[in-house]
Parts: sequence; C-alpha cells; structure tokens
Amino acid sequence: MEEILHMSALELGKSIREGKISVSEAAESCLEQIRRKEPDISAFLFVDEDGLKQRVKEVEEGIRQGRYTSPLAGVPVAVKDNICTRGMKTTCASRMLENFVPQYDAEAVKRLEEAGMIIVGKTNMDEFAMGSTSETSYFQTTKNPWNTKHVPGGSSGGSCAAVSAGEVWMALGSDTGGSIRQPASYCGVTGLKPTYGRVSRYGLIAYASSLDQIGPIGGNVKDCAAFYDVIAGKDEKDASSSPVPVETAVWKEKEDLTGVRIGIPREYLGEGTDPQVKQAIEKAAALMEEHGAFVEWFSLKMTEYVIPAYYIIACAEASSNLERFDGVKYGYRSADVQELHEMYKKSRQEGFGEEVKRRILLGSFVLSSGYYDAYYLKALKTKALIKHELDMAFQKYDCILAPASPSAAPELGTSLKDPLKMYLSDIDTVAVNLAGLPAICLPCGMDSQGLPIGMQLIGDCFQEKKILETAAVYEKLRGSFPVSWKEEM
Repeated sequence: MEEILHMSALELGKSIREGKISVSEAAESCLEQIRRKEPDISAFLFVDEDGLKQRVKEVEEGIRQGRYTSPLAGVPVAVKDNICTRGMKTTCASRMLENFVPQYDAEAVKRLEEAGMIIVGKTNMDEFAMGSTSETSYFQTTKNPWNTKHVPGGSSGGSCAAVSAGEVWMALGSDTGGSIRQPASYCGVTGLKPTYGRVSRYGLIAYASSLDQIGPIGGNVKDCAAFYDVIAGKDEKDASSSPVPVETAVWKEKEDLTGVRIGIPREYLGEGTDPQVKQAIEKAAALMEEHGAFVEWFSLKMTEYVIPAYYIIACAEASSNLERFDGVKYGYRSADVQELHEMYKKSRQEGFGEEVKRRILLGSFVLSSGYYDAYYLKALKTKALIKHELDMAFQKYDCILAPASPSAAPELGTSLKDPLKMYLSDIDTVAVNLAGLPAICLPCGMDSQGLPIGMQLIGDCFQEKKILETAAVYEKLRGSFPVSWKEEM
C-alpha cells in the first residue's frame, strides 16, 4: 500500500495499464488511508464504499477490453459536494440540501467516469461555496493535514485536504473567487482554475454563475494537466461553455524558461502580505529568472477595487441563485409552520447558515430598487475595467506571478470572528474570476510554522497550456515538495 500511495496519479495510471497494480489494489490503498486520516482531517462528507467495489470491477473490465484508454483510468478521485453525482448525495455542505440525491451527473463527473476514473466520495466545503476556510459547513469542520489546528482553506477545502492527506490522488473542486487556488496554497497541493467556459458548469450547483468554474486538484502540475484534459471542452448543455477548441495540456518537456515573460504586480505583494509569503514569491521569481525567464515588476492599478466589485457581484448572483431553495419543491422544509409565508421564512432561516444568509442579504440589498445603479451596476463597470487592465498586461507578459493568499493558513476559528477580514483574504485570487482567466496554484515555500505557501501563475484566456508548461518547469527547478503524511508511514 505504501508504494502505491507514494505514486503520482499518472504513475499509478501507467502501472494499472501495464498490469503491475490492479484497480482494486489502488482503491483499497485509498480506503485504508481514508480510514487512517479521516478521524483527524474530516475531508469527506461521504465515502461510497459499496459503489466503489462495483465501479472497480467495471473499470478493470473496461481497461481489459480497451474501453478506458485515458492515462488516468483506474485512478481514485474525490468530488466536491456542490458537483452533482447521480445516486450519491450532493448537499453543498448545507442543511438545506441535507438529503438531496441528484438524478443525473454533472458533465465533469460524466467525463471523468468515461475516462475510467473512480469516484471515492464527496468532500466537505464551505456551505454553498461561501467561505474561505471550510468552517461554514453545516456538517463538520475540515482541518489542514499539515497542522490540524489550522484551516485547509475554502471553499474547496475538503478536496484539497483529501489530496494533501494522501486520501485520494486527485479531486474536483470549484473556484468562484479563489476556492481552488487558496486551499491548494494552504494545503501544499496543486490546483488549476480554468478559463471561464472551458469546463462545463452543467451539474455544478450555482453560487455566482458568471464566476463559478470547475477545476482539477492534484499532487503536481502534470497530474492536474492530465485531469484538465479529461474534463475540458464544449458542452451543449451549458450555454456559457466555450466553443474554442481545447489545446491539449500534454507538452514536450522544457529544460528552462527561455523566452517566457513574467510580470509581478507590485500591489499583490504590498501592505497586508506576510513577509514570508513575499520572500517565497521573490525566491520563486529569482529561480525562474535564473533559468531564462524575463521577470519584471509592474503596476496593476485596479487591485484596490477587486474585493468590493467581486463581493457585490457574487452576492447579487447568490441572492438570485439561492432564491429557489424555499422549502416547496425540494430542500429543507421547516416542520413547525402554520401558513405559506411562515414556511418560506422558517425554512430558509433554519436551512441556511449564517454566512450564506449574510451574502443573500447583501446581494438582495445591492439589487434592490434605489441601490442597483449605486452598487451592482457600478461593480459591473469596475469588472470591465479590471478585465481591461489585465488584457493590457497580457500584451506584454505571458504569465502573471502572484501569491495565492496574503498568508499561510490561519488557525481554526480566527477567520469567522471577522468576516470582513476573511473577505479581504481573497484579494490575490478574485481578479482572475472577474476577468474569466485561467490560473494555477502550486507550492513555492514554507513559513516558520511549517505551513505551505503557494504561488499563482495567471494566464490570458484559453492559455492553460502556457501556464501549465511554465508551472511544470518551475516545479522541476524547485525540486520535490514535502508531503504532509509521508513522514508518518
């Protein structure tokens, strides 16, 4: 088992195809690690052991018959609990959807299953993806595998913690304002937020429809690239899905970064950024420059407006999207009611957590008569200006280098005491979602407490291959990064 867990997802897939390791051995290794780590980490809301046994037999037969040819066929993965899985609970970590079992698969889930990958279970998250710590979940609090006194980040904290703890090789997450990249940074794993429209949102329970994007989380850049290849592409069921042809993420390995132009926004490393984070980013930049990259600092002038613009737009869309959860057709319904309006009120009051209610109220306020022009319309105009600023930057640079978070993972309980401080922790990630850009986060250092620090490489629209290639070269130059659980074995 130990040998299997030390493999990357691509190495495991190759060994399965060559018959050196069986799919059942991979699945059992995964389950044993989950049994070992879950009491401390609480990354999973649900592990489908019965379904897993049936799926293992199906995949083993499919590989033998040549039906599954993906390099990731047979690899166990996890799915964030806001992505629909047929016959398996999908709760968004909310009391509102506590017993919801979808009758269909999300398109991303369908594609990974068609590639022969195996879903182990559903991972914990911030309720309806609203939060940055995975502490707003109705069911449980996920802990950081590096130090269980610290948060794993959010909202895809369960997916990132599961990969970091060695419970699965890969996981699906969703990113609305950094929800893949920030927890990937906190947990010392790699996460890719694709261009908006590159991966179908069909079956992703919406938080903010113009910002949400499904993406892969893995142990390294190549694993994420291979997973991206599986799930990316046009989907007729998603009106926002892009028809731009997918450029495969498989590439010829490069030895250095000659010819790559990298810009670093001064504003991303200014006031409020932990000096250890700044030092780690500067060290990464120096390493890339030493191996051929052109690195230059520049000013991204709209940075101070990204947080207010993001939260106004995201909360407005959340207010609209979550209107459907009223206790009538599906979802939680309060039992102690006498008439219709009381049922609406009590069902939503009891079914939603504090953070979700806070964002619904803010969104309803900015969309209300008299405030729409003052807030929501102004935020949309600001979003366009932010996109223009980034477009101008990509005329000069191939990639933008930035931290994924101003600090390493905070301690449990500290963020929820000050919601505004939690919102400000998204300052390094939300511009990417407002502009619909792709970005990858990977580890670049450790702080004095032994917690990981992550960096982002941001690319222009549909330039996933470019940022993946650059990230892979940096990863090779950086060398192997410690893993939270291997020292225990």
